[in-house]
Amino acid sequence: MPLLLPKVSKDLLRNVSRSFYLTLRVLPRSIRHQIGLAYLLARTTDTVADTRLIPVDLRLAAFKEMRNAIAAAAEGKFARAPDFAMLASTQDAHAIQGSPAERALLENFAHVLEMLQALSEDDRQRIRDLLEVIIRGQELDLMRFGASTADQIVALETDDQLEEYEYLVAGCVGEFWTKMCLAHVIPRLRQKESFLLENGVRFGKGLQLVNILRDLPRDLRQGRCYLPSIRLSEHSLTPKALLDAANMDNFLPIYDAYLKQAEEHLRAGWSYTNAIPRQQIRIRLACAWPILIGMKTLEFLRAGNVLDDQSRIKVGRPAVRGLVLRSVLYYPSSTAWSRLVDRAKN
Repeated sequence: MPLLLPKVSKDLLRNVSRSFYLTLRVLPRSIRHQIGLAYLLARTTDTVADTRLIPVDLRLAAFKEMRNAIAAAAEGKFARAPDFAMLASTQDAHAIQGSPAERALLENFAHVLEMLQALSEDDRQRIRDLLEVIIRGQELDLMRFGASTADQIVALETDDQLEEYEYLVAGCVGEFWTKMCLAHVIPRLRQKESFLLENGVRFGKGLQLVNILRDLPRDLRQGRCYLPSIRLSEHSLTPKALLDAANMDNFLPIYDAYLKQAEEHLRAGWSYTNAIPRQQIRIRLACAWPILIGMKTLEFLRAGNVLDDQSRIKVGRPAVRGLVLRSVLYYPSSTAWSRLVDRAKN
């Protein structure tokens, strides 16, 4: 089994996710290939989900074909890739798939399936299990929000629905990451498996909740509100009211509660990171970087008006480089390392 991604896959990864590619490069070789493949598969299904010019029923049909192809590849069988000609079309001014990187993902899906077939049986099954959960979440998202618009916003109803969404799209990734690490890098931590799985899920949920809060204005303009209507109604708010930045004062109690929840999840991710032996510096750094970026994002979110869609909140490249450099420089000192999360907030 190849332990390094072929060049075409490296290029795909670099083009569709600069931040994840940074994390992937620092991972131990024994899991880099598998996690990179899982990410490519998940980004491909996500591209299908987000191709809004294609009707919902056709995207759902594409999900079924992708699920079947991934299942076949995971069983070591020939896997026929779906025909993505319509989804990847660029024939007119209103191109279905305007992003060259995401178009390349669709066009190379058969290649990614071939690489999946080449993995060990256990790794193929782990990736299949992960994609089953992710696709289920994407299908649910499409059925829930497929017909929504900025004039007719659909919201999740309860915190349970939000928790389910966070798990289906991100918490399950923390679970998968943990299982892969236990199988290939840290088998001696089997006695901590339940702790790692629980906090790995929280780690993923925290990152997703940060994304939900950061992307709130964009999602609202697309007719999606991931913050439960039951929480909004407690403060006499509706999803549509969040399109007006002047409503930030009324929204603040709800917003602060979710910011706090996101931070608590990220701190659980930090506990997860520090449960990994110190000699596993690559895994620790790969976990630390998204946590530190998430904590810095929360700092920016607290300082600004998230409902103002004219100023999208984002941690810039210089700040990311500073967080990465600090994590490497502080690693030799357990005291300095332990304070990284708090320093990321300043």
